Amino acid sequence: MTYTAWIILTAALVGLSCGVIGVFLILRKTAMMADAISHTVLLGIVIAYIITREVSGTAMLIGGILAGVFTAFLVQWLHSLRVQHDAAMGIVFTTLFAIGVILIATSVGNAHLDVQHALMGEITFIPFHMITLPIIGAIPEATALLLLVLAVILFFIIAFYKEWKITSFDPALAASLGIPVILMHYLFMGLVSVTTVASFDAVGAIMVVAMLITPAASAYLWTDKLSFMLVLSGSFGVVSAVAGYYIAAWIDTSISGSMAFATGLVFMISFIFSPKHGLISRRVRPAETM
Repeated sequence: MTYTAWIILTAALVGLSCGVIGVFLILRKTAMMADAISHTVLLGIVIAYIITREVSGTAMLIGGILAGVFTAFLVQWLHSLRVQHDAAMGIVFTTLFAIGVILIATSVGNAHLDVQHALMGEITFIPFHMITLPIIGAIPEATALLLLVLAVILFFIIAFYKEWKITSFDPALAASLGIPVILMHYLFMGLVSVTTVASFDAVGAIMVVAMLITPAASAYLWTDKLSFMLVLSGSFGVVSAVAGYYIAAWIDTSISGSMAFATGLVFMISFIFSPKHGLISRRVRPAETM
């Protein structure tokens, strides 16, 4: 594959993974938890680097996952102490992200890890870090990791589809049916963390947040059926990734920033033209009933 094709494929995998997992963030009304986790995983990544002195690999994935789950735990703990949920998220993610930034400045040294990298990623460098896999052959390390994460996400969503559906729409009913709601919550936060860490090096925190929230919000406007919403959200993520790359090439600007911008364009089109909740359909519907 060409240099450009690897970049587009990697970004599309980010869009697909984040788009699918983002649906449940929207349905659970915890969309801003994506913003919190996408920033606090930096702390887990930095701590993993300090311990292993490696800027990629299993240690960073585990560090990011633990940081994400720890974020969810702290937010839930503060909320149980009667701190408002949105305030708890703001307190936790700004504090942990700040600790990560301080550690980068004081402990990381000359490693390829800085605040700019954390926010915007380095997707243009992805094709330069290749590994060789059986059958597949040479493939960028970040792309291989994203393929693995996508497989994990799809496995857990399919395996526990009924549980995700019930706990997202009615946690009280799920608890009455014997479904371990708290366990499912932290498992879900783990999946969000895995997706975030896998996407972090390639596209940075800004695009991860955009891909986790905006495609799912767009899909929510088109359908009320969960299965269709998952497919639409993943598709919107891929479309945004591809369109964003060509926008960046056209005006010679940040690829990750353009992809995040493309998710906004998809949302605006959905907000105006979707047949179910779109602006036009809502204006036409009352006129038809008169």
